[in-house]
Amino acid sequence: MAVTEEKTPRTRLIAGPGILLVWLYGVMVVGAVSRSAYQIATEFDRAPLAYALSALAGVVYGFITYTLVRGGETARRAARLCCAAELAGVLVVGTWTLIEPSAFPDATVWSDYGMGYLFIPVLLPVSALYWLRGSRQQAAAV
Repeated sequence: MAVTEEKTPRTRLIAGPGILLVWLYGVMVVGAVSRSAYQIATEFDRAPLAYALSALAGVVYGFITYTLVRGGETARRAARLCCAAELAGVLVVGTWTLIEPSAFPDATVWSDYGMGYLFIPVLLPVSALYWLRGSRQQAAAV
């Protein structure tokens, strides 16, 4: 006799405002990855730390986008962890670029708290963390 295991369906993370978050993270993936790929390929020796940090930002944005699209409680926890790490990175790099600008001969995605990207890099993880927290409470109530 086969035992059937009932699976709980994944809760969608991209409903409502989550769609906007996925779209914005997708745009940031394209921007950060394409910028860093070009800079690493053509002028890496000029500012290796800045270009490597931009590439890291692109990878983080890509992972967050994936987890938001994937959905489910595990993906929600992973997205929250990555958004918190992203926010920490933006705050550390943003502060570092203000305190010691000579360490960054060229800007990163997170320089000056994302000023070159209209401050989206600092606003996006805060918005995502807020939304993920609220959507979790809403899913628990259903």
